[in-house]
Order: sequence, then structure tokens, then C-alpha cells
Amino acid sequence: LATSGRIHGVDIDTSHFTGNFPPAGSLEGCYCPAGDPGDDATWTEIVAPMGLGASAHHYADVTSDAIYTHVRLHIYPDGGVARLRVYGRPNRDWTEMAARGEQVDLASMINGGVVVGWSDSHYGNPNAILAPGRGVNMGDGWETRRRREPGNEWLIIELGNPGEIEKIIVDTCHFKGNYPDRVSIQGAFVDGEKDKSLTARSMFWSTILPESKMQADHIHEFDASALTISGPVTHLRVNSIPDGGISRLRILGKPNSK
Repeated sequence: LATSGRIHGVDIDTSHFTGNFPPAGSLEGCYCPAGDPGDDATWTEIVAPMGLGASAHHYADVTSDAIYTHVRLHIYPDGGVARLRVYGRPNRDWTEMAARGEQVDLASMINGGVVVGWSDSHYGNPNAILAPGRGVNMGDGWETRRRREPGNEWLIIELGNPGEIEKIIVDTCHFKGNYPDRVSIQGAFVDGEKDKSLTARSMFWSTILPESKMQADHIHEFDASALTISGPVTHLRVNSIPDGGISRLRILGKPNSK
């Protein structure tokens, strides 16, 4: 896996395999942080053998709370699998990072950041905004439809760990005629249950980055002097004003120990 973590579900995708798909499949996992597992590695079944069909997605829940670094797919007896998707949350030793005082990307999906709500996702999965590296094209980012009514588009991010923000980077890579005119970011420390009221409450969160002008295909960096809040936060609301595309968002700061 890209990083160790807890697995919540998988998708065994047999798209386009209409006559040569495997009739069944299962999945095992193991924890081997030192490298690729050897012959003596301990594998645990996390998805029991399940029937597979032609050109379809096959979703399965994973109930194990263990941390895994590797998965092993079995197909019975043979056939074609187009994609294997493993869904979960990365595992990070935030206590150690906090003790070292490291500056990390608190919102990166590799560090457990996830988009938990959005106003519009017409052109793809908003979680792409938290992916590693720079976007490869406009489809590799968060882009909304053109807004024809008052207001603005927004998304809500749950950080991988509470932390104090020191720098924000907004990258509009590849967005040359459809980038936001302005972007603002709000934040809060959300303690306890994150229920359906999160979206409504986010409208009243404190401003971290005031409305800031955006440029086409550009990396916008905002250091501590441009930010207007101190103290740890757990969630952010990113406002795209009035709409448009953002390729990547980086939230750099110091994590709090858990």
C-alpha cells in the first residue's frame, strides 16, 4: 500500500472482462513495515472468498481494526481483474512527529486528510485536491460547474491530525480559464461527533485565509503573515469564489500530539 493504514473496504473491479473474469476472489493483508513480505510473513484473510461477475464492481467491507502495509489478491481459478481499490485511512505516528516539531502537510491524503463535504463535484472526486504531487491535467483536481446563482462553491476537509497552520498553498495548475476568482479558507477545532450539522456550522467558522485573488495555472503561497488565526484546528472550509478549479491544496503546519 502507499502507506500503512486501517482498511475499511475494497473494490474488485472486473470492468471489460466479460468472458474471462474470475468466478471468485478473496483478499489477505499483512503488516510488514520493513519492506516486501517474505515467505515467513503472516497473512490474515480480510475479505472471505466472494463471487465475482462480468464487467462489474464488487465491493466488500473490511471489519478488521488491524493496521496493514500489504494486501494479496487471490482469484479462483484464473481470469482478469481490471482494478483493485483499497479504501481506508493512513496510519501515522503523530506523537513522534509532534515531538520532533516537524512541519507536515496536515491535509494530505497520505497523512489521512479527507474531504468530507462539498457543494459541487461536477468534474470529478474532490479528494483529488489532497493527492500527492501536482495535477497532471484539469481532471486531476477539484473543479465545479459554472455557478449561475448567488453564493460560492465550497468543500470541507478533515485534517489527518489536529495542528497549527503555518503556511497554505493553493495550486491552480492547468486551470487557465476556469480558476476561482478568489479563495478563502475557514477553520475550527471540531471536538466530538461530526454529524450532519458540520456543513451548516462551517459557514460560521473563523477565517484563516481572507479572500485572496487567484491567478491562472499558478502556485499561490500564503505564509503566517497572511493568516488570521492561531491555535490548532481539525477541519477547514475552502471557499471557491464564485466557482472554478483548484488542482491541489497544501496545509503545512505542526501537528498536535494525540
